[in-house]
Amino acid sequence: MALKFRTVQREVLLGDDAGKIKTYAVAKANGYCDIDKLCELVSARSTVSSADVKAVIDSMNWVMHIELRSGNIVQLGEFGNFRLSVKSNGTETEKEFNATNIKKARIIFTPGTSLRSTQSNVSFEHDKPIEKESDKSNPE
Repeated sequence: MALKFRTVQREVLLGDDAGKIKTYAVAKANGYCDIDKLCELVSARSTVSSADVKAVIDSMNWVMHIELRSGNIVQLGEFGNFRLSVKSNGTETEKEFNATNIKKARIIFTPGTSLRSTQSNVSFEHDKPIEKESDKSNPE
């Protein structure tokens, strides 16, 4: 199945083309795969029940919370890695810097080999707007 995209026009903010309007592609989601569906799909490929899959995912979320807050990188094999990163205000000197300069932490996910292959094995399809019935009956 192809990944649908639509086009948007945006102003270029930096570089030689700054100030110009260019057209870019934006991926369009087809819907959601919620936790219940995800658990059912995993359960269908294994001998584990959907409830057991959900219990493991809930426990993993709790453990990842603890490990990330401890400063550890959480490695999930071929799935990928999770790590914390911080965003901070800069200071003129290192001596002036302290923890109050840190604005926030965020979680960075780096996909593993098997997920990265998804990036190169995807096809694209332009998501054309659907004509309304009123548009068809009133040609200009």
